[in-house]
Amino acid sequence: MNHPSTARRLPMTVLGVFFLAVMIFPVYWMVNSSLQAGSGAATSDFFPVHATFEGYATALTEQGGNFVTSLLIALGTVALTLVIATPAAYGLARFRTRGGTAFLLVLLITQMIPAMVIANALYPLFNSLFLINNIFGLILANTAAGIPFAILLIRAFMGSIPQALVEAALVDGAGNLRAFVSIIVPISRNAIVTAALFTFLSAWSDFLFALTLTSTPEVRPITLGIYDYISANSQDWATVMATAVLASIPAGLLLIFAQRYIAAGAVSGAVK
Repeated sequence: MNHPSTARRLPMTVLGVFFLAVMIFPVYWMVNSSLQAGSGAATSDFFPVHATFEGYATALTEQGGNFVTSLLIALGTVALTLVIATPAAYGLARFRTRGGTAFLLVLLITQMIPAMVIANALYPLFNSLFLINNIFGLILANTAAGIPFAILLIRAFMGSIPQALVEAALVDGAGNLRAFVSIIVPISRNAIVTAALFTFLSAWSDFLFALTLTSTPEVRPITLGIYDYISANSQDWATVMATAVLASIPAGLLLIFAQRYIAAGAVSGAVK
């Protein structure tokens, strides 16, 4: 006889497997289509019986430069965002200053502004600073979009750190900077890694900033490369899907290797 709890869990397990299959099916179809040269995205066989890697070879040849550009932009955005957001979050969590609450409200409001509005506002400024068609310009644009969220996330975590730890370091002769680098940053590792991953994913998948602030093939991230590739090679779906698969690998690997930091940082850094 089945245990009552097992009987109750079975329908939920079946339902969970069904929803999981629905969610990962587009990923499967993307990989499946990338292995079937000469077929359309909607006419591919359900299984790649005669699999070929021609699409991947073409994608690496034609989109390799765009892949490297996206990697430089994403890593540069993460580095610049953390350099600015981490000390800013510590200052907001550690020092109670007049206007701090209003500043946090402004950060929240910035999360509600559409990226297209920001991109259009940045274009004339970047044009006057000669940052159009420039990797550093895209890094600055993505950093401007990523800093508010990173500050809010890291600050919430740092606000839960006992002040006694910092005060003990100050009593021992350490300054605020030393206490920040040697104590706060190591303790806040989970929140910092979580903020870094969200920033990387946002910069890696950016399309609007790239579309607005670039116009030459020399500075073209992978997202814009796929967009242009589809318009130019709409019949070669194996290569298009292969490019999409390759573009998904860095984000997937980061999430796999850092999932424990993400879970701990997201829970501990939840805004109270």
